This record gives sequence, C-alpha cells and structure tokens, in this order.
Amino acid sequence: MTAIEALWRERVRAAAAAGTPLCLRGGGSKDFYGREAGGDVFELRANTGVVAYEPTELVVTVRGGTPLAELEALLAAQNQFLAFEPPHFGPAATVAGCVAAGLAGPRRMSQGAVRDFVLGVKMLDGRGELLSFGGQVMKNVAGYDVSRLVAGSLGTLGIVLEVSLKVLPRPVAEATLRFEMDEAGAIERMNAWGGQPLPVSATLWQAGVLHLRLSGADAAVRAACARLGGERIDDATAAALWQSVREHAHDAFALAPGESLWRLAVPTTAPALGLPGRQVMEWGGGVRWLAGTADAAVVRARAAAVGGHATCFRGGDRRGAVFHPLAASVATLHHRLKKAFDPAGILNPGRLYAEF
Repeated sequence: MTAIEALWRERVRAAAAAGTPLCLRGGGSKDFYGREAGGDVFELRANTGVVAYEPTELVVTVRGGTPLAELEALLAAQNQFLAFEPPHFGPAATVAGCVAAGLAGPRRMSQGAVRDFVLGVKMLDGRGELLSFGGQVMKNVAGYDVSRLVAGSLGTLGIVLEVSLKVLPRPVAEATLRFEMDEAGAIERMNAWGGQPLPVSATLWQAGVLHLRLSGADAAVRAACARLGGERIDDATAAALWQSVREHAHDAFALAPGESLWRLAVPTTAPALGLPGRQVMEWGGGVRWLAGTADAAVVRARAAAVGGHATCFRGGDRRGAVFHPLAASVATLHHRLKKAFDPAGILNPGRLYAEF
C-alpha cells in the first residue's frame, strides 16, 4: 500500500465512522454530470503515474489521478489509443474520472463502451478496505466481472486507485463522408449501413446533414468510399469535426440560458422522436441528443415509448431526477451494491439517485 493509499484509507474510515459524506473529485471536468454533489470535497488528483505499460500486450495500468491527456499522449507515442474515445470536457480530466463517469465518444458504436475496456480495478470501498478486481490480461475473470461495475458508477461504490485498460492500435486509414438528407432518411440509411460489412466507426446527423466516418485498413476504407458515394471532406476538417463532437464543442451542443441537453438512448431503428428542440443523432441512431426546454416528463415518456431511456446530461435542475427512473428490480440491485460497497453511504451520496 502506497503512502497516499494509506492516508486516504484512514480518511475514509474516519468519515464512515462519523457518517460524514464525501464528495469525490478528480479534475472536476465532469462536475456538471449527474445529480448535485454534496459532502466534504475529497480531492483525488495526487494519485498519479503509470504503473505498467507494455505496448505489445495492448494493456496499460495507471493510477486514478493520472491526467487523461497524459495517458493518451503516452499511447499516441506507440500509435495506440483508447478506442472508446472518452470525452475530456476540460484539460484537468483524470483517468479515474473517465472510468467513473463511463462516458464514451463517437467511436462507441463500433468499439464498445468504457466498461468493455476495463480489465481490472484497485479501489477503496466505503469501509476503507482495499479491493482489487480483474487484472491485466484479456481473459482473467472467473464469475462476475466486478471491475466493470465501477464504469459509470460516479464514485458511489469506491475510490478508483488504479485501473487497467485495454488499448488498441490506431486505424491505418480513416475517411469521413458527408450526405445531405432528412432525419427519417438518415435513420434508414444508418441502419442499412449497420447491417453491412462496412468499416463504419462513427455517425453524426444534425440539421439535414449526415456525416459518416470510416476507419480500418486502407483498402477497406477506399472500397467503402467508392461504394457509398457522398462528399469526402478533407482529413483536417474531419478530425476537427469529430473532436468537437467528442468534447461537445460543436455548435449543436451549445445551450442558451434555461436550456437543457438530453441524451436519449434508444433502439437504432426508433423513428423520429418529434420532440421540440434541436436534435443530434450519433451511434447509428442509438443516441439522440436533444437541446432545448422540453419538459422532462415528456422527454422521458417519449424515450420509454420507443424502448429507450433519457438522461438530463447537462443543465436542468441537478437537485432533482437526472437519470431515467429505475425499474423496481434494477433499483433493488443498485441498493444492494451500494450497501455492499459503501454501507455507511458516505461516497458521493445521491450523485446517481437521491435514495443512494
């Protein structure tokens, strides 16, 4: 156990004994996400550094406070990357914050979610106990993979001390195509492409324009471009586009005072939702972003009607319900997990849901 880990263990144990809530905070770049944080701020940026990295093994293990930009620079030097394209939302983003938020970028549709790349985690639970799950190889799990529970938990289960992540080589070639079409046409086209052997790595529809990114072997990308047509945009413009989408710097995500940004996760085949506001579609139609002043109940009801769920991603009342209400059976599982990892309820209480 390192000196930082020992110090933090004592602070957690003292907080648990006193029933003092702790607000876990890394770089603060995701403070806007989830319900309003409460409790004594517990700064976690001091725990930094690369523990192990062997490029040929496609695995890196780093401490939680390591800046996300630093990790990505390390991987880029070996022509590797985090394939789920995690958004930073600020220069201070940390690796632990990336995992705890569980947010992925445009490549999520083709490569998988954050949890799919988490191989192992070392963490402090709400008792101050040091726990380790998973490991540093692809096939290392007997039984349920507990380490993946940490992805998206927003610090409610424990403090991420170290995390092992699967990394991938960067694609040899990429191209971005532009098509003009309406929303219904975009949904139909994206689903048709999704059922074909095409190297599609990202999609974006907004204001009558559909962008499609192709990634992979040079021959595969060139063949797909010839087959699909459309207008190919230059590489620099394409890189800037996808970066702006990843970081929500694109104009489509800008909010006026009083507006909220909703993320609706729906089946890719779901029809146009018909909700008031400005809409963006990603992930082959599986994510519909909605910016505006639409009523929360209306948004959630429409998402549920097509078999999905809705999250108030940015803006809105952070003291109220941010995430979609849980089914009773799922809520029970959440309560049991919280009780098992944080019986005193001191770690980021209420950050996900008010009741835990």
